[in-house]
Amino acid sequence: MASQYARISYRWLVAIPFFGLSTLAIGLPLIVISLMSFGDLGSRTLAVLWAKLNSIVLKMQVTVEGRDNIKPQQSYVLVANHESALDILLIYGYLPIELKWVMKKELRRVPIIGGACAAMGHILIDRSNSTQAVESIQNASARLTQGMSVMFFPEGTRSSDGRILPFKKGAFRLAVDLSIPVLPITIEGTRNMLPTGTLDWRPGRVALRIHPALQTAELTSRSVAELSNRAESMIRQQPGNEHNLSTTDEVLPSCEKITS
Repeated sequence: MASQYARISYRWLVAIPFFGLSTLAIGLPLIVISLMSFGDLGSRTLAVLWAKLNSIVLKMQVTVEGRDNIKPQQSYVLVANHESALDILLIYGYLPIELKWVMKKELRRVPIIGGACAAMGHILIDRSNSTQAVESIQNASARLTQGMSVMFFPEGTRSSDGRILPFKKGAFRLAVDLSIPVLPITIEGTRNMLPTGTLDWRPGRVALRIHPALQTAELTSRSVAELSNRAESMIRQQPGNEHNLSTTDEVLPSCEKITS
């Protein structure tokens, strides 16, 4: 009971106020420098700092595996499962790739965060208008050069029970059209820390598992479904994701453990 009270107190007196203040303190300068045409710089510096600071305050103990599957200066279509709002902190803070997010346009209305995302050039799509959504993604494809990647959650929404939902095909169609490799990523443990639709936060261990890239250079539009299935299968490789996080794993001082 005492530990639960301490966790609730920490959540409301430390974690939530810190999130709000850090978003204000970092988000406003980020919007300014992005409007000055330095959005990519802001994304890989201030935005990463915001994500890492909040992950540390939230006592997120991070394991990153598979960094050697990333080639320098290679652009990717990144696809990952979506367990929790904390997935954003995990990917932005600890995935060593410069990226643009594909996100629903409703996030544009979130104070500071929405403005910063729009200013940095992240891709806001209208999910109710499939034609406009496709156009938004196609217009952003010109940015995918010299190591700039695009990030999709192909389930389309967060899983409410931890089970991975069927993948939508948009990310994989883009990868085939542009002959850009797909890089599957498995997220583990964030749902245990912050379940979807709640503020019931608790400290925990999370993992970011980077799988080998799937090449698309020889594929055609008829291969999109197979490519999607292969990526989904790789991301599902660790059933019962949260149970793969050992309580004896070493945690580095930065709250990050890195394995190749």
